[in-house]
Amino acid sequence: MDTNKMRTPLSKVRGLGSAKEGTDHFWRQRLTAVANVPLLLFFIVFIIANNGEPYAVVAGAMSNPLVAVLMGLVLISGIIHMKLGMQVIIEDYIHAEGMKVSLLILNTFFCIVIGAVSLFAVLKLGFGG
Repeated sequence: MDTNKMRTPLSKVRGLGSAKEGTDHFWRQRLTAVANVPLLLFFIVFIIANNGEPYAVVAGAMSNPLVAVLMGLVLISGIIHMKLGMQVIIEDYIHAEGMKVSLLILNTFFCIVIGAVSLFAVLKLGFGG
């Protein structure tokens, strides 16, 4: 007897993919994409508003708690989205298993390092450093 016939449509969707995380990855990527729209609009407006300003003025603007928090969210959401997107590209186009695993590990570490350094810079400016 085929046990798949006994499953509900929801259980079929939840079990999608061999790693059981296909829909989770899909939704995280879509969620970060939606979050990036207003966050990047804020970032672009901030850049345009402070274009050509001296360092002290930009650092002063970054010391505003709302600006610092939004910049942190821009970084976090953008880096998570970047990691997920690169993961899909690596999984789809790299067929050698050893190379695929190595690139996935490098992708993760790259995103962690870039995120840590970027967040450090935002926090430093946010706290008036």
